[in-house]
Order: sequence, then C-alpha cells, then structure tokens
Amino acid sequence: MSTSSTPSEASQSSPIDLRRVRQLFAQPALVRESEFLRREISTRMHERLALVRLTPQRVLDAGCGDGADIYTLHQRFADAVIVGLDASPGMLTSAREQQQAAQSSVNRLLSKWLPLKSNGLASALACGDFAQLPLARDAVDLVWSNLALHWHPQPDRVFAEWRRVLRVDGLLMFSCFGPDTFKELRNAFAGIGGNAHVLPFVDMHDFGDMLVNVGFSTPVMDMETITVTYDTVEKLLADVRAWGGNPLATRARGLLGRAAWRRLVAALEATRRPDGKLPLTFEVIYGHAFRPVPKKTAGGEAIVRWDLRKN
Repeated sequence: MSTSSTPSEASQSSPIDLRRVRQLFAQPALVRESEFLRREISTRMHERLALVRLTPQRVLDAGCGDGADIYTLHQRFADAVIVGLDASPGMLTSAREQQQAAQSSVNRLLSKWLPLKSNGLASALACGDFAQLPLARDAVDLVWSNLALHWHPQPDRVFAEWRRVLRVDGLLMFSCFGPDTFKELRNAFAGIGGNAHVLPFVDMHDFGDMLVNVGFSTPVMDMETITVTYDTVEKLLADVRAWGGNPLATRARGLLGRAAWRRLVAALEATRRPDGKLPLTFEVIYGHAFRPVPKKTAGGEAIVRWDLRKN
C-alpha cells in the first residue's frame, strides 16, 4: 500500500465544513436527483457482501440518507435490527417517512394474508457524526456505508469509531468516491483559478493504510470508474450539486462572474465525446475489512491463547 502520506495528513487534505455538508443535504428532494448512482453502487456492494458468510443481528447504516439502503439490508437480513445514522435531520425525516410507508404496506399485506408471518421493519434512526457514534462498544455486527465517507473531514477517526462499535469478527463494508471523481469539472475550474471548487477525494491506498492503522485486519480495497453522460452543461452541474456540491471550508463564497462562467462552460463543452454527450467521471472505491480478535487488553497487556485441542 502507498505510504506517501500518513492517515492524519490524508484526513486533513480536505478541509470539509461539516455544517455546510448538513446544509447541502438538508433538502432530500434535491439530493434525490442523484439517487440513480447510489442505487447502482448499493447493488454492487450487495454483490460483494453475498460472498461473505455473515448473519448479523445488528447493522449500522452509516450515512443512511433517506433510508433506501435500510430497506435493501432488511431484504438480505430479515431478522436483523438496522440502525440508520445520518448527519442531516432532513434526510432522517425523509427516511422516517419512507419507513412508515413501507411498514403500512407490510401491515396491509398481513391483514390480507393472515398465515404470512413477519417481524416488520426492525430499525431505528439516529442523527450524529460518523466520528462520534451514539452507540456502545461492540454494538453491531456489520457497519455498512454507501457513498457517504468522503463527506467527512477525518476519515481516520471515522474508521477508528466504526471499529469501536463493531463486535470481534464484525464486518465493515463501505463505498466512497476516489480522486478521479468529477475530474472533468475539476479541470474546467482549473482554468478559472481561485479557491478549489471540487472536493479533493482521498486515494484508495490511503484509506487502506488508515484501516490497518486503526486495527482492522487485511482490508480489501478495489475501485472502478463509472462515466455518466449528459446532454447539457446545466444538467451536469445540477447533478453535481445534487451529489453535495462544494462543502470545502476554503470555498469561494461569491458567484462566478459572467466571464468566468463562459470559460467554465467552454471548458466543459470541449470535453464532448463523438456521440455529442458530456462525460462526468466517478471513481468509486469499495472497501471491506473485519475487526480482528484483540491481541492486547485495554491496559496494554498481551493476550495469550492456548489451543488445547489434540491432534
């Protein structure tokens, strides 16, 4: 793995304003325009999860948004309690409404087909910071996080907290954006100058180093590139805003002037493909790792295990 930067350096490379992140995700209707890719990535995460033998009793969906992944996790783990956590009260309100609608559908089905048994949708919702979870140590068997980690300014602290709430042999599975995400937009803004307009996403190898440093065992990291195409610059930029826009604390506070806007549009138009479409790149990082059996006690003493089984 890359050792070009320590986890603390990598976590400080993106001065993200968490208050701004909450503001950008305060209106679920606007964010929903970008939901198509979240659903696709969720499907690909579930394909990876299917390769792991796991029957969790409690699951944390970190960055649950409006609750779509809570539903898919219930489909896979019908007997598990799913805890959805998000930093945006607006997204949690939407998730609660979605859950109530889903539960109403279940109740109507039960009233029609009495032999059908169901525990309903066993879930809870909480508002909080990934790096300060309102959960006890060893509280969950699976931490699931779909396209949410990149909005936090200190992913190394987040990984440490996720490890804290995982039980021994519990699984962390996450996805997030990598450095090539929005590269067309980043290059277009580079011609304008000024403060950064696009989040500098963390490299996959740095995430792997962070996982090892906080105590996860043998993390598995991989990535893929997905290109979404658009007919107009306006629609491309609208989707970027739906993805969360620019949450950097160093962002410019004013609007682009007319000349700068024309240069931005011209730079994006120059990327049109032979089919006439405007490309927007997403580098999607996938990671999973287990919390291993501890080798030391909380006081620092080494734990020695004897295997007394006969050969």
